[in-house]
Amino acid sequence: MPPAANTKTPDSISLQYYLEILRRRRMLFLIPLFAGWLAVWGASWILPPRYKSSTLILVEQPTMPKDYVVPNVSENLQQRLQSITQQILSRSRLLHIVDETGLYSKERARLSPDDIVDQMRKNIDIDLVRGADNGITAFNVSYTAGDPTVAQRVTSKLTNLFINENVEVRQQESEGNTKFLEDQLASARQGLEAQEEQVRQFKAQYVGQLPSQLNSNLQILGGLQTQLQSQSEALNTTRQQRAYLETLLSQYRALRGPAKGSDVPQSGVGELDDQLDKMNSELRELSATYGDKYPEVRRMKDLIAKTQAQRDQLAAEQKTQGGKPDSEASVAAPHESIGPKDPTSLPQLQSQLQANQIEIKNREQAIAAISAQIAEYQGRLNQEPIREQQLADLTRGYDQSKANYDDLLKKKNDSAMATSMELLQQGERFRIMDPPSFPVKPSFPNRLKFCGLGMVIGLILGAVAVSAAEMTDDRVHSEAELRKLLPTTVLSELPIIHDPAAERHQHRKAWVAWATTAVVVVAILAGSAVSYFKG
Repeated sequence: MPPAANTKTPDSISLQYYLEILRRRRMLFLIPLFAGWLAVWGASWILPPRYKSSTLILVEQPTMPKDYVVPNVSENLQQRLQSITQQILSRSRLLHIVDETGLYSKERARLSPDDIVDQMRKNIDIDLVRGADNGITAFNVSYTAGDPTVAQRVTSKLTNLFINENVEVRQQESEGNTKFLEDQLASARQGLEAQEEQVRQFKAQYVGQLPSQLNSNLQILGGLQTQLQSQSEALNTTRQQRAYLETLLSQYRALRGPAKGSDVPQSGVGELDDQLDKMNSELRELSATYGDKYPEVRRMKDLIAKTQAQRDQLAAEQKTQGGKPDSEASVAAPHESIGPKDPTSLPQLQSQLQANQIEIKNREQAIAAISAQIAEYQGRLNQEPIREQQLADLTRGYDQSKANYDDLLKKKNDSAMATSMELLQQGERFRIMDPPSFPVKPSFPNRLKFCGLGMVIGLILGAVAVSAAEMTDDRVHSEAELRKLLPTTVLSELPIIHDPAAERHQHRKAWVAWATTAVVVVAILAGSAVSYFKG
């Protein structure tokens, strides 16, 4: 009968078929299984252990409410944490920790400082813990080393670095922001002072022409116009008084003329009456306009009284001269014209006329000064719209600078308060929630995982060995396979002839297989237990 090339067709493959293969080749399956498991599990005990120490750092929010003090540092914790991590994992910081703790003493002989720093960075893990709103509420810092004590000590140093660096970074950022605002405030103050100086110089240059002085200029101009009117009226009165004094003086001189043989004039009283009528008429106008207590009214009354006295005196002298004979009058007139009254009346009139001329000159000068002042104030009023526009241009820039200065001053004060809060460590800070742990079991290798991995590898090796043996074996192991190979139907079967030696050999082989199975199972279970409790 030719050998069967391949009796394992898909129709013959079933669970019973695989169990039969496993029973028949259990030794070929158990040995690779145990060998693979033992190799992987043994490697977990040979590899150098690595211990991982970790700590939890809680991110505490500021104790001071933001309604009272607004922080002046960046509130993006993730960016700040990344910046702090980069600073802590810098080459200088890590080499300092290596020197302090004596890390990598064996590797220093063959590795450069940069390689040691890279190795240490690989051993440091930082894991963020986020809350419900996806915000960072805490983070884990861990370090892995061959010695649990070293791992705990290095983790403690890293934790202190994170806490101190966060405080330092926040303080530096807060102080930097405050310093920046102080510089901006100083610059704004200089600009504001410069604009204040421009406004001050403008106001000093154009005193009297400013919009704020419009009302006072109008009041002063009204007062000056009133003074000008008063001075003009007083000047007219003084000029009338001068005309009167000149007339009176000419009359006195005419009275003294007959001493030289000329006729005595009988006129003069009528002229004084006309002068008195004019004065009384002007007095009535002044009294109706200004009242009896006005200075010009009083002066006019005094002048009328003096003129009336002079008129009465002149009328009495003419009457005396008119009651005598012509011869006597002609003789007496010269004597009376040069009587005792003349020497005192004539100098008095001349003195009054001189004082009157001085008064006229003074009033003309006063009128000219007042007119000049009126022209000056009118010029100020004419320049007021121009100055108002110029001052508005200056004031607009000043108001903007003042608003900017006030805003910077408020920000600077708020920033200074926030800086004080940071210096007192009342802002956001890191706090150790769990101190660095002391690792009792190594984090690598995980011997329990290695045990499971060894089981998987052993099963794969056993399955490969059994599959290879089955594929290379062309023997027939069952009646079903034999029937498929025969071209005809089997009519009868021969009974099995028992051989005591063969049976003993089969029993011995089965016992060895079961014993091997028991040993493998017990060994794997014992190894798993050891890995769980001591790994």
